[in-house]
Amino acid sequence: MRVDIRVQEETFSLDAELARLADVGLEMGGIGAFVGVVRGDAGLAALVLEHYPGMTESMIARIVDQAGSRFGLLACTVVHRVGRLPVGAPIVLVLCAAAHRGAALDATGFVIDWLKTQAPFWKREEYPDGQARWVAARSSDEEAAARWGTAGPAES
Repeated sequence: MRVDIRVQEETFSLDAELARLADVGLEMGGIGAFVGVVRGDAGLAALVLEHYPGMTESMIARIVDQAGSRFGLLACTVVHRVGRLPVGAPIVLVLCAAAHRGAALDATGFVIDWLKTQAPFWKREEYPDGQARWVAARSSDEEAAARWGTAGPAES
């Protein structure tokens, strides 16, 4: 399986990333894609993301490895941005290539669900009035990850 994992401040191009992933081979039958963007909930101005370099990439690699084994992936790209991101900015990209569309789509859901709960990112919301607050873990994210019926990449 070909894997490309990047944590970066720069934005990414969906077209360029799809083109890079699509040359994985003729056995590829589909690519599952997810692009997350910063929501403007409750007047949010920006989201600031911090991470633990090295540890973050390692955990993402564990998640991708599990997805590859479970869904028979041919390739997977994960690009996660850090730094200050304004409302509407792309924050994360997950692309999963497999022989069949079902596997590609399921793997994409698996990766993003576990990424939300296992990868060491810290998020701070900033508001136009200068207030800021750290974002707490959400039970809905934990429930989404639990649907995959596994202990998760951190335990494997």
